[in-house]
Amino acid sequence: MERIEAELFTDPGNDAVVRLPQRNFPGVLIQGDSLSIIRADVAEIVEACDQGDVGEAREAAAILLANLDELLARYTAALKAHDIPMPFYQAP
Repeated sequence: MERIEAELFTDPGNDAVVRLPQRNFPGVLIQGDSLSIIRADVAEIVEACDQGDVGEAREAAAILLANLDELLARYTAALKAHDIPMPFYQAP
């Protein structure tokens, strides 16, 4: 284990926006339990696809997409608040 200092751009919640040393752009720190939930959501989509249940797969995918959109919105808001350019293209 190595102890380092990181820059924190949001509150230190389940999906904190932080920048590690030597990195140009911040990232999102996702807690292990939250990562496990995302993985379970994707597994649910795969299982529904395997069973041919397109409606269930679409519903689960829509929920996952909405959650990821919220996470991305938090990330972009944090970068904008600190005048950091986006590390990806954003459609106008």
